[in-house]
Amino acid sequence: MLKQKINLIKQGKLTAEQNIKQFLEKIKSQNPSINAILHLNPNAIEQAKQIDKKTNKGKLAGLGVIIKSNICVKDLITNCASGTLENYKAPYNATVIKKLLEQDVIILGMANMDEFACGASGETSAFKPCKNPKALDRIPGGSSSGSAASVAADFCDFALGSDTGGSIRNPASHCGVVGLKPTYGTVSRYGLIDLSMSLDQIGPLTKSVQDAELVYNIIKGKDKNDASSLEYTQSSQNNQIKIGTLLVNADSEIKKLIQDKINKISNKKNYKTQELKLEHTDLGIQTYYPIVYTEFFSGTRKFDSRKYGKKIEDSCGEEVLRRILGGQEISKAEFAGKYYRRALKAKKIIENEFNQAFKKFNIIILPTVPKLPHKLNEKISVEDMYDYDALTVLANIAEIPAISVPAGEIKNIPIGIQLLAKKGNDNLLLSIAKEFEN
Repeated sequence: MLKQKINLIKQGKLTAEQNIKQFLEKIKSQNPSINAILHLNPNAIEQAKQIDKKTNKGKLAGLGVIIKSNICVKDLITNCASGTLENYKAPYNATVIKKLLEQDVIILGMANMDEFACGASGETSAFKPCKNPKALDRIPGGSSSGSAASVAADFCDFALGSDTGGSIRNPASHCGVVGLKPTYGTVSRYGLIDLSMSLDQIGPLTKSVQDAELVYNIIKGKDKNDASSLEYTQSSQNNQIKIGTLLVNADSEIKKLIQDKINKISNKKNYKTQELKLEHTDLGIQTYYPIVYTEFFSGTRKFDSRKYGKKIEDSCGEEVLRRILGGQEISKAEFAGKYYRRALKAKKIIENEFNQAFKKFNIIILPTVPKLPHKLNEKISVEDMYDYDALTVLANIAEIPAISVPAGEIKNIPIGIQLLAKKGNDNLLLSIAKEFEN
């Protein structure tokens, strides 16, 4: 638990320098076999020493964080795990980084990821795939693969990732850690190199829900640099929690594990549960990808080799190119934005369905990922790869908060249970998620 470590540092029983040194030593010895981290902060130990000298320390003083390589950290290489930006050093700090630094967090380094966040396995990185520390022959999930793997491997106190359609929750599930995707807009996206601006959200990956809550309360808040950022007034918690279990297509073993977990906790806490059927959830993937393709194509037009980096089409991998070409096709003048607009209409339908469901239920529960992670270098179809996110894209489309919490293991591989809440009800989500932790 982070609170215990923070207290140790405040009491002088552990120094920030000691904390950071032990992480760096572990990373140097074990990262070559996991490949979770692309670049270390060369000034981390010196920064820790300075924090030890401070009399008035921040709320997270002395903790070490790993940052996904698409979140700008001033003077550190922020390359999105792509050859396009291979040696690009960010000239400024993202708002989330600024907030962490104000609380005396030390940035340990930058995490591996799927290239430009295009992927669900951690295998599309230009700098070799990241491995799953809990099952080394398996993918860690993506696109925040290095962030989740870093937490699972004890390379850091916590990590930050970005979630466009499950990119925090998917690897959290596979690596056996907690991954929070906050309500869209509650955490500033300023300084995030975006995949899809209307879906992206920065969030924490941690060892516990309490840790995720602690970090979330530091990084959240309206930001003048991000026009989409919002402040929500939290709804008061009902005495009787009603849980909707969402009927979904998932492997039978995973469905049974999740259902058993729901039954156990609901009986213990006296939660009311009921099966829930939403009509348009099967349209999640079909809705998600036209939006992602179109917005990603638009966002990558700046990578033209004139100002920084290389021309993206000449230097990117297969999945990135697929999305660029798909977005280019959808954006053609003869289609006049037809498919993008249709996807936005479907997005609104799914969003409205969830709004209606949350009039009846406080929390909706379903598996995080519908199947076990495949083995590294195992060839699977593009369709199968995209299906990893079939159950996580829904929260991004509906702009609601979602969290993946470890639920158990199948064949020694971690499985996550996913909880969803009404838009803006992040604190309620976190409080109920604590009950579902192992």
